[in-house]
This record gives sequence, structure tokens and C-alpha cells, in this order.
Amino acid sequence: MKVIIDKPVEVNFTRLKISIGVRHWEYARVNGEEDTNGDYIPLRDGDNWCPIINIDTGMIENWEKGKTAEVHYKCCDKGEYWLIADDGFELKYPKYYVPKILDLTGEGFGDYVIMNIDSQGEICNWNGSNDISDFLPESSYVRLGFKSKA
Repeated sequence: MKVIIDKPVEVNFTRLKISIGVRHWEYARVNGEEDTNGDYIPLRDGDNWCPIINIDTGMIENWEKGKTAEVHYKCCDKGEYWLIADDGFELKYPKYYVPKILDLTGEGFGDYVIMNIDSQGEICNWNGSNDISDFLPESSYVRLGFKSKA
């Protein structure tokens, strides 16, 4: 007889992949200039901005070296977010608003991705221990040391 048993598994998440539908590209500056149509921001894919971030360091993979950016993108619940483990396992964020790990200023309110990126692709004021609890089922909080949302 086959049965399914929930078994705790340790996962080492190393990267955060995001794809956000940007409502207003002009709310970003690239190399100090307003990016009115989103023509200058690295990692744009159509109407989406799609960086992959090293969770521990805040470095954006494949960032175009030499470019700086001040990003203030309203996502309008058009975002998708994945934690990626070192073995390739991906855990998709179960909601559409911006997860806590990306609220670096405390002023994103679930609607905005706000960050400054230096010329090497490092996100300023990144905290590698940022909260990922909103990616996880509530039953994981106790095992991971997070407090319940209740």
C-alpha cells in the first residue's frame, strides 16, 4: 500500500528569482538618469524585470557591470518570486504581492520593490538574513525559528 508521509527536509536556499510586471518604469534611475521607458535597466524582459539575487550577499546575477540603479517599481500584484536551493529545487511564493525579503526600506507595503544597486550589481543595505517565512507553510515556522503570523 502506498501512502504519502510528510517528512521534514532541510533545504539550503541560495538565490531569489523574481519576475515583476512593472507599472511605471520611469520610477527608476539608471546611472543617475531617469529611465522613462525602462530602456536602460539591466535584466528587463518585455514588461517584466527579472533579476536573480544571491540571498546571502545581495549580488544580482548577470548584472551589467558599470551600471547603477535606483529602483522604485510598483508591481500591482503582478509579481512572481521563487527561492532557489543549491540543489536546484525551487519554491514559488504563494502570493502576488512583494515578499518581505524584498522590502528593504520598510516602505514597500507589499506593492513596491525599492532598492539601490551599485555598479557591481550589489543591492545596497541587503540583509542576508532577511525574512523568508512568507514563502513557507505555517507549519515550518516552529522548525525554522520563525514566529507565527497569528
